[in-house]
Amino acid sequence: MRVDTGDNAGIGGFIITGSVSKRVVVRALGPSLTAFGFPAAALLADPILELHGPGNFGTITNNNWKDTQQAMIQADGLAPTNDLESAIDATLPPGNYTAVARGNTGTAQAGIALVEVYDINTGVDSKLANISTRAQVGTGSNVVIAGFILGNKVGDDRIVIRGLGPSLSAFGVPNPLQDPTLELRDKDGNLLRSNNDWQDDSAQAAQVTAAGLAPSNTKESAIAASLPPGPYTAILAGFNNGTGIGLVEVYDRGGP
Repeated sequence: MRVDTGDNAGIGGFIITGSVSKRVVVRALGPSLTAFGFPAAALLADPILELHGPGNFGTITNNNWKDTQQAMIQADGLAPTNDLESAIDATLPPGNYTAVARGNTGTAQAGIALVEVYDINTGVDSKLANISTRAQVGTGSNVVIAGFILGNKVGDDRIVIRGLGPSLSAFGVPNPLQDPTLELRDKDGNLLRSNNDWQDDSAQAAQVTAAGLAPSNTKESAIAASLPPGPYTAILAGFNNGTGIGLVEVYDRGGP
């Protein structure tokens, strides 16, 4: 995602459902993305990560991943490759959480960055049921890209992906993306499904509605799919190169 200052920070949300706490690792990457073809000048040079939670949850902040939890992050096998990147290892009760990526004060505070959340203990009776990304949607390489991995199960999993824009104005979000589009791609970049307005495909719309996830604005996007285990990418862009703040969400609905 493109991370800017103020309200245009990079925001990744996730929901833990179930009856027990779940251990996760949250990361904010910037400079190491050069390994994936991004030019260094376009990247967030020194990300800072904040983890916010429900109720009286105390915000957890990390600047450089080695600052406080180096041994834990290394033991998880999720150590960032650049010392300026951020990571948090936390055991969290069920609820809604938000990871916010910003640029470190005194450095270039805008650029492309990646916010990730990893499920460390998949065997417990709780689930990483939703991930979301809110960010400035640009054009070209500055669209919003949400990756997710379905794993550790046999058989397909039902998911719903939503691309929201106009409805965000009800939550005080300035300059929302007026006409979001969605693409769902597999690990090789092959297009599996796409959607502009969520009601375009009546069969898809019926599945999204039955899941209780119908967007409130007809210009917003949604995709319902049953997918085998593996990595996937959801791409949020603006129709006809529109720009603005958008939200892409992925909901795990479980097996058929």
